[in-house]
Amino acid sequence: MRVSAQTPPPQSAPLPPPPVRKPIALARIPRVHRPPKLEDFLQDRPREADLEATDFRQYLPGDGIPATEATTAYLSYDDKNLYVIFLCRDEPGKVFAHLSKREDTFQDDNVAVFLDTFRDRHRSYYFGANPLGIQTDAIYTEGQGYDYSFDTLWHTEGRLTPGGYAVWFSIPFKSLRFSHAPEQTWGVMLYRQILRKSEVDTWPYVTQRVEGITQQFAPAGGLEKISPGRNIQLIPYGLLARNHFLNQPFPLNPSFQNAFEHRGGLDAKFVARDALTFDVTLNPDFSQVESDDPQVTINQRFAVFFPEKRPFFIENAGFFQTPINLFFSRRIADPQFGGRMTGKAGHWLLGALVIDDREPGLNQPSPFNTRAADGVFRVAREFGNQSQIGAFFSSRDFADTNNRVASLDARLKFTPNWVLEAQATHSWTRQDLNHSQDCLFSDNRAQGSALWT
Repeated sequence: MRVSAQTPPPQSAPLPPPPVRKPIALARIPRVHRPPKLEDFLQDRPREADLEATDFRQYLPGDGIPATEATTAYLSYDDKNLYVIFLCRDEPGKVFAHLSKREDTFQDDNVAVFLDTFRDRHRSYYFGANPLGIQTDAIYTEGQGYDYSFDTLWHTEGRLTPGGYAVWFSIPFKSLRFSHAPEQTWGVMLYRQILRKSEVDTWPYVTQRVEGITQQFAPAGGLEKISPGRNIQLIPYGLLARNHFLNQPFPLNPSFQNAFEHRGGLDAKFVARDALTFDVTLNPDFSQVESDDPQVTINQRFAVFFPEKRPFFIENAGFFQTPINLFFSRRIADPQFGGRMTGKAGHWLLGALVIDDREPGLNQPSPFNTRAADGVFRVAREFGNQSQIGAFFSSRDFADTNNRVASLDARLKFTPNWVLEAQATHSWTRQDLNHSQDCLFSDNRAQGSALWT
């Protein structure tokens, strides 16, 4: 038996409680007739009205404490674009800013705007840039995090200044999806990261004591008579090659031969009522897609995961995700034709994908079929405050084998701090005249940033 006594360490002074989070008043973003320029703000030139945001508060490391460096942001819009300008005070020699490739800015200071265009408090667009204007964009979904496979067209300009740095955003409405209402109210959050201080500041005040961030966005109105316009994209391609080569099957009988190769295809996109997106692909060619980063594949217990970068699969890719992810689009390797519909109608989230795949027939010749047929369907209904119930079904057929997966999932938010995520999944597999079935159940309960499984 051992008994020991230990003097308790001296207690530090308790931290002041975070400020009371008051209801956020509706902010109105004004319409302008002339697009704002970065020089207008750096040289104090006369400009039209804009929404000014100054009261940035810490999200990290403090909670609601005033930011250590002053930040002012301005928002306005015209018929085609939303404009956001950040003026960030800081010591010039201490700003982290590097010229890098797109979406490689995580080692720099950053500013960003989050846009909840449907005001569903569940998912939002993320547009960010470092002090030199290098872009990063993503889709943020509560319970899933950031989807960086999202890439769209928008414009930035960044500049280091004697008092810090300034960044200008121009986000085309054509690059966004939102409701068809004549007057829009979006959720908006402005964000700044000061890397050397491990500090994150936001406007409005966003606290870690509430589960989720999108429900804490500021409501921003005044967006009237805006639309992505007629968003129809047709991207055809063609390939024609001629080869002239020496054919010498026998040493004494050489000859020259010609070989011709031709290939063509089309990718098409159509947006209906600003919210539903239809994609069609015919004999696609993915040679223009960015190459995958090398990964070590030796002694891997699990399959290697490569992010999706092919345009046909990217838009609204998060619509097909569930708490337990059941769909990996990179398994579809060589399609000849396919159709895809994703979007939001009221409180309903809809997703459907029908496509073929020639790759299995190349690796496993079969007298019955030379390609696989794939179908993925997803529907979810939002209700209450950030709650959702959804269903998922996928099917893959090749020769005399098939696989079916059905799933029901739910995300129920009972209070600002308590969330329940649950999913039940059943699969059926037929292979070589053998049948198998499997079931999977999962539930997560979260309070603030704590998580139990």
